[in-house]
Amino acid sequence: MSEFTKIAKNNLIRENQILVQVLGICSTLAVTNNLRNTAIMATGVTLVTGLSNLTVSLFKDYIPRKVRMMVETLIIAFYVIIVDIVLRAYLPDVSKALGPYVGLIITNCIIMGRAEAFAQANNPVISLWDGLTAGAGYSLVLLIVASIRELLGFGTLFNIHIMPKSFTPFTIMVMAPSAFFIVAILIWIAKSSSFKAGEKK
Repeated sequence: MSEFTKIAKNNLIRENQILVQVLGICSTLAVTNNLRNTAIMATGVTLVTGLSNLTVSLFKDYIPRKVRMMVETLIIAFYVIIVDIVLRAYLPDVSKALGPYVGLIITNCIIMGRAEAFAQANNPVISLWDGLTAGAGYSLVLLIVASIRELLGFGTLFNIHIMPKSFTPFTIMVMAPSAFFIVAILIWIAKSSSFKAGEKK
């Protein structure tokens, strides 16, 4: 198994940032009642994580240890500002719907965690891959949660009506607590699967 494949499997499944490490929960609860908005938010986080990892890895030998985390925060903020500007320019309705949550990507512990745990110790190419796959693992969970919430809360997927006209939407699915319960169930399933796999070994 190549190192790239191993990293992808770890970030997507075995060490998924949300399901296993329980990181990035705030945005999972906040932006997952609409699949389109969630997909755009997830893409933004994935790009920021990948590019931040790449940049930190490129400059790690030139960053003084005492200000390392401050510099990493500035790097992350730079890419988040670019994402925010692009959204405001080309998708103003999505930018307005997401509100402050785009800016709060800066505080997403997944991004800082990958920069600290991986990019500081590895070459730029593998660091970029780690960031992109970590973001993809995060995105996967967000999209699952958003699909369930939008389908049961509005009867739609990507704002396209899927459910029959007789369907009565579940009001709770539009509210943030529903995301909490869905994520909890997904974590439970992931932990149970991991435990069973461990027992078989």
